Amino acid sequence: MTTHFSTIRDMLRYAVTRFNEAKLFFGHGSSNALDEAAYLILHTLHLPLDKLDPFLDARLLPDEINALLEVIRRRAVERQPAAYITQQAWLGDYHFYVDERVLVPRSFIAELIPDQFSPWVSDAESVLNILELCTGSGCLAIMLADAFPNAHVDAIDISADALAVARRNVDDYELQDRITLIESNLYAAVPDKKYDLIISNPPYVNSASMDKLPKEYQIEPRIALAGGTDGMDLVRNIVAGARERLTRGGLLVVEIGNERAHAELAFPTLELTWMTTSAGDDMVFLATADKL
Repeated sequence: MTTHFSTIRDMLRYAVTRFNEAKLFFGHGSSNALDEAAYLILHTLHLPLDKLDPFLDARLLPDEINALLEVIRRRAVERQPAAYITQQAWLGDYHFYVDERVLVPRSFIAELIPDQFSPWVSDAESVLNILELCTGSGCLAIMLADAFPNAHVDAIDISADALAVARRNVDDYELQDRITLIESNLYAAVPDKKYDLIISNPPYVNSASMDKLPKEYQIEPRIALAGGTDGMDLVRNIVAGARERLTRGGLLVVEIGNERAHAELAFPTLELTWMTTSAGDDMVFLATADKL
């Protein structure tokens, strides 16, 4: 089959056709077959990810064609997310190592961190302790440590496998002295101290929605997605334990995706502030310590 292809242009056209025929779901970075095919091809060939045009008509070696065909097969037939194939993912300007032990990083909280949760946090330098629950790959913990220069971040996950991935990312960013990774079922093994911020992007997909997820999402760790009947199983525990662990002016920030209606039913008396992200005002809520 390698004789059917000679250039990157050939492989790009073939990949887009295969991806469209397979009706792939694009929710892990790229939004369409062309962008995803270009990314996978450039990454596999170790070419700059932002420079496709100069290489389109470059002739490929047989082993390069075979490598690209295998990548296209994994994406089109096995429906593996591109990030698992390349073992790379981005959030904003940050890149992370990922594999099948963790969710592919994606979080609307990541949009709020560079602005240090302004205006709710008035002095970023006064934030000294941050707790991140359900850290997964450690991506938000790393961004939080970067955004709050005086803070120490305790990053929690129940999965030892996920924490192994987080350890690699923390080491890559040389933040070992500022991020402590802790294996814990939410607050069970959290240090006995007060936090200025508690941040979490927990499993929140409700049971009915779990059954309808695209195959690309079903390949990800189920434990990192499934939130119970209404998606609020872990969120209830996070809210219940936050008050005693926050400083007097502390903030709780939780991402709940498309589950705003379920969140409002779960916490009818809690004053929730819905934070604005690129997806609107329904994805992330904030609660102050005095309201919890």
